[in-house]
Formats: sequence, C-alpha cells, structure tokens
Amino acid sequence: MAWTTTALVKTYLQITTNADDTLIDTLITRGQTFIESYTHRKFEASSDTTMYFDSYRDIRGRTLFFGEGLELAQNPTTVTNGDSAVLVVNTNFTMAPVNSFPSYAMEILASSSLWWTTKSNGDSARAISVLGRWAYSTVAPSDVVAALIRLVSFFYRQRESNADIDRPVMVQDGMVLMPGRIPFDIAAMLEPYRMHTP
Repeated sequence: MAWTTTALVKTYLQITTNADDTLIDTLITRGQTFIESYTHRKFEASSDTTMYFDSYRDIRGRTLFFGEGLELAQNPTTVTNGDSAVLVVNTNFTMAPVNSFPSYAMEILASSSLWWTTKSNGDSARAISVLGRWAYSTVAPSDVVAALIRLVSFFYRQRESNADIDRPVMVQDGMVLMPGRIPFDIAAMLEPYRMHTP
C-alpha cells in the first residue's frame, strides 16, 4: 500500500495539472522500495502474514529471535509452537522489547511451563509459526512519509533540464550522472530508522 498520495506529492511540488500523475505514482512506488532498501526495514503492514521459525536455530533459551530485518508492529495474532500448542501473549510469552514496538523477539515467561518445541516428528525447521503484522508499524511513521514525499520530489525534479538544488551536477560526455547518495535532508530523516547491517 502506498504511504502517500499523488495529490500530496503534487501539492508539495506545486503541480496543478494531471499530466504527470502516472509518473508520480510510479515514483512513489520506487521511492518506497528505495527507502525500505536503504533502511533495511518494511515500514507498513496492513494485513497479517505468517512467518516460520526453526525451533533450534532461532531459539536462545526461552527467547525466539525473529532474525535480521524481521520485526512485528504489534502483538502477534497467533503463535503456534512445534507441538501445535497455541501460545497466548502475556500468559505464555511476552514481546521483546517489553512495552514498545516494533518487536524483534518473543520470550516464553519463566512462570510458564512451556518451552519452544520441535514438530512431533522431530523436525525443527519451520516448527514455530507466528501470524502477525510483520513490519515496523501498521502505518508508516509521519517522518518516513515526509522523507518519501521529499524523495519523490527529488526524483521528479531530476527529469527537468533546468538546474536546481536537487539536480546532480556531475556531467560526463554530455550525460548527467546520478549523485552517489540521496540528499542530506532525506538521509537525516531516515537515519533514526536505519538498521545497520554488518
């Protein structure tokens, strides 16, 4: 789902015609993909999806770690253990971190008699399933939306022949080259959300 609308981008760009609506729609999609790639995050989940976890590799003690780039925007809808038991949030397990989202793990409570288990046939692969909103949030944060609008405007202005502050200035053999990085203001807006991978 798009985090912003063509109308909002056009307002930002002070565009009053519909001639470039298709282009702006395309740039919104590309901008979202760019931001998710740049930050290593998915910012919005409007519906539940199921992720599967290994009952050995993804477990440390009582904690199930989701792995790089996976996070839950809210409490999961359903958690099914390898033995087909359905676990209940705050009764059998809690989210990590506690009291804030997104979550990067879930931990079976010390007061619970349950443990993460393999399937009945002993298989650990895909033994645990978690149904939920796999993203940073259920709706993209407002500052990320602002960064997207600014980025779409940056992409849009690059198609023009007249110079402005967003234009790349490197020219080689008559061809304008793309800059090596996104504008500093966009990078600054996205930096707090960026997952730094090794």
